Amino acid sequence: MSWKKKLRIGVIFGGRSGEHEVSLASAASVIRALDPEKYEAVPIGITKDGRWLVGTSAVKMLSEVLKSGDRVILPADPNSAALMLVDAGSGRPSVTVDVMFPVLHGTFGEDGTVQGLLELAGLPYVGAGVLASSVGMDKDVQKRLFEQAGIPIVQYLAVRRSEWEHDRVKVLREIKKKFRFPLFVKPATLGSSVGMTRVKAAHEISAAMEVAAEFALKIMVERGVVGREIEVSVLGNDDVRASVPGEIVPHREFYDYTAKYLEGGTDLLIPAPLSKKQVATFQDYAVRSFRAIDGTGMARCDFFLERRTGKIFINELNTIPGFTSISMYPKMWEASGLPYPQLIDRLIELALQLHREKARTKYSIELPAGAGGALEA
Repeated sequence: MSWKKKLRIGVIFGGRSGEHEVSLASAASVIRALDPEKYEAVPIGITKDGRWLVGTSAVKMLSEVLKSGDRVILPADPNSAALMLVDAGSGRPSVTVDVMFPVLHGTFGEDGTVQGLLELAGLPYVGAGVLASSVGMDKDVQKRLFEQAGIPIVQYLAVRRSEWEHDRVKVLREIKKKFRFPLFVKPATLGSSVGMTRVKAAHEISAAMEVAAEFALKIMVERGVVGREIEVSVLGNDDVRASVPGEIVPHREFYDYTAKYLEGGTDLLIPAPLSKKQVATFQDYAVRSFRAIDGTGMARCDFFLERRTGKIFINELNTIPGFTSISMYPKMWEASGLPYPQLIDRLIELALQLHREKARTKYSIELPAGAGGALEA
């Protein structure tokens, strides 16, 4: 790839989700990995109440951007394709970027909302598009697509929050009829194990449903699988590659938010100790699941390998996986021969490549002279 000038990379972080703090850690890692010879990082923080703030040259820490950055808005206008300063009297020009790199986990960032805004603004951006982002966030809808694509899924039940609040007795009866214990209850549209509970007995279901209902309109109830947690990273647009699989061995009962981000002790085995046949199956399922949701750019695919039966089940697909120093996505690519800086290069390259491809698409029709009158009538 030929670099004629430094590309300005707008790294968007923070956001209005329960994974706000996780996003800060991921964004810091991404910014550190950007080659200063090729890129100029433009930190763009979104506060918990939704304000967009851009860092100045004097702001070094991402937490400072969220406190003292210049407030900006991104107009849904492809003719400007720039962040506009809210304080017009500052004397500073609008903030331009060449590529946006969303490092937003969860609601209002990973779910297609920001991606839709970037599409309207006409800006290239790293990662999945509007559809894949939305589906990747909704664990219920993605499981339906996986099942249609012939990829084994764990038995589950999706319950709308309104349904739970309207008739709890009916929902509890359905859960008890459908599942054996243990089972897992979690928000259907959130990640990082936020709001997730392992339920061991019937009397624990209601409390778990209440916790999950705080974070989403839809709640997932899933059969508990006694097995190994295997992950695979995928990368690409049309030509999709899968990394070597990795395995998570949590020191806690399961890989919850605390085990992921607040404590040490969890072992990450890369590559995972698997047979060649198992590796090939995991990689095949990863690529197929990525294509099933119309993914582009990147994703991390999470699987279960059931100990008793040896069966492989896909759990979920994350379109903006964690990028912290202990995150599996970059570590698995590093083990596959693609170090972190080159991974960042490739993601930016894929964003620009997809943007050029979109530019070839016609979105309007030029009517012949005089044809407008009939339509106006």
